Amino acid sequence: MNAWPLVLRNGVAIPVGRALLPGSLAVPSEANGIVLFAHGSGSGRFSPRNVQVAETLNDAGLATLLFDLLTEEESADRANVFDVPLLAHRLLAAKAWVEGRPDLCDLPVGYFGASTGAAAALSAAAGDGVAAVVSRGGRPDLAQRRLADVRAPTLLIVGGNDEVVLELNRDSLAQLTCEAELHVVEGATHLFEEPGALEEVALLARGWFVQHLGHY
Repeated sequence: MNAWPLVLRNGVAIPVGRALLPGSLAVPSEANGIVLFAHGSGSGRFSPRNVQVAETLNDAGLATLLFDLLTEEESADRANVFDVPLLAHRLLAAKAWVEGRPDLCDLPVGYFGASTGAAAALSAAAGDGVAAVVSRGGRPDLAQRRLADVRAPTLLIVGGNDEVVLELNRDSLAQLTCEAELHVVEGATHLFEEPGALEEVALLARGWFVQHLGHY
C-alpha cells in the first residue's frame, strides 16, 4: 500500500508546437515536488524500469510525469532519438506545461534521465529553475558543452559492470561545477537487471529528490 494516496491522471497530453506528447501523471494528495522523466533511446512512458522508479518516488510524496519525448512518427527517425537539443527542448516544454497548471505550478521540479535521456535532462538543467537531477545509466557526455552550466544538484548512478558508461560518467563528473555525486551500483550492468539493482537505483533517486526538492 502506498504511503500517500494518489490521484492518477492518465492520458495527459503535452503540447509542443504542433505535436502532442502523451504522458502519465501521478500526484500524491500532498505532493512536495514533481519529477519529470526523460527516457532513453527506444523507450517511452511505459518503460517498466522508469515506472518502477516513479512508483518509489510517489511513495515518498513526489509527483511524477512520464511522457514520450517524441511522437511515433518522430521516433521512426533514429536521428531524432539522439538529438539531445531536441529532447532537451521537449523536456523544457513539459516543465513549462507543469508550471502552467494551477495544481502543480508551486511544486519544485526535478529531472530523472536514463541513457540518452540523461543528456537531455542535464542540458535542460543548464541554468536556474530545476531543483535536482538524477541520471540512471546516463550519457552525460552527450551534453558535454552544457555540463559546466548545470546548477542543480546532480546524482549520477551507473552500474559497476557498465564499464564504458562508467568511465564516461567519471569524466563528466569532473566537468560538473554544481553539487554532484557518482554512485556505482556494484555488479550491475547498463539496464540494472540484476536482483536488487533497480531497487537500489530507485532508493538512491528517492533520497536525492527528497533531500533537494524539499529544500528548494
